[in-house]
Amino acid sequence: MTTSGTTTFNLSIDELVEEAFERCGMEMTTQHHLKTARRSLNLMFLDWANRGLNLWTIEEAYHTFTVDSQSITLPTDTVQVLTAVIRDLTQSPYVDITIDPITRAEYLDVPDKQTIARPAQYYVQRTNTPEVFFYPKAPGGSNYQFRYYRIRRIQDAGDYTNTTDVNFRFLPCLAAGLAYYLSLKFKSERTAALKAIYEEEWGRAAAEDRETARISFVPQLEG
Repeated sequence: MTTSGTTTFNLSIDELVEEAFERCGMEMTTQHHLKTARRSLNLMFLDWANRGLNLWTIEEAYHTFTVDSQSITLPTDTVQVLTAVIRDLTQSPYVDITIDPITRAEYLDVPDKQTIARPAQYYVQRTNTPEVFFYPKAPGGSNYQFRYYRIRRIQDAGDYTNTTDVNFRFLPCLAAGLAYYLSLKFKSERTAALKAIYEEEWGRAAAEDRETARISFVPQLEG
């Protein structure tokens, strides 16, 4: 038996839209079909940011403190900061030091936010332009870096000939989700069934889209 020898299957935006309409029992026949499907696809990508980590969108980033900094601005496509360290650039090799996340209320309760030292805590303000606030205030001079892993937004669909910014494991879920979204507009009688398929596909993909390293919890008992 001869196999293809390839593992590169993907769907362009127009192929994905065609598949979704076929699941709705329709044919994609007009430019409006393409346009409305792409809009639904982009809305679904935004919903996916609320549904889980989307491991393929996690990336490392850093900011070097060149001036005294109480806060820094993050890229606008940042969904959330997952974990972070302060890197001491004066050490050779470099040393990464834990920095703890705190809540808005905890940051507000800090009495003197102008203290300058190596930051030990950070608060992420998740506004349209997200910011990170530090305590103590970070000293300038390029001696320290804030290094962090962030979740970024899934890229927009863009041109119809593009492929999507989605890991291959989520392609079945992507097709099922777009079919469900389109059924809301064109085939309401199929909406319930397509929604059930979409949620089932999402559940399978999300269950696989996780870190598999072993973790253990040790209770701290005080008496």
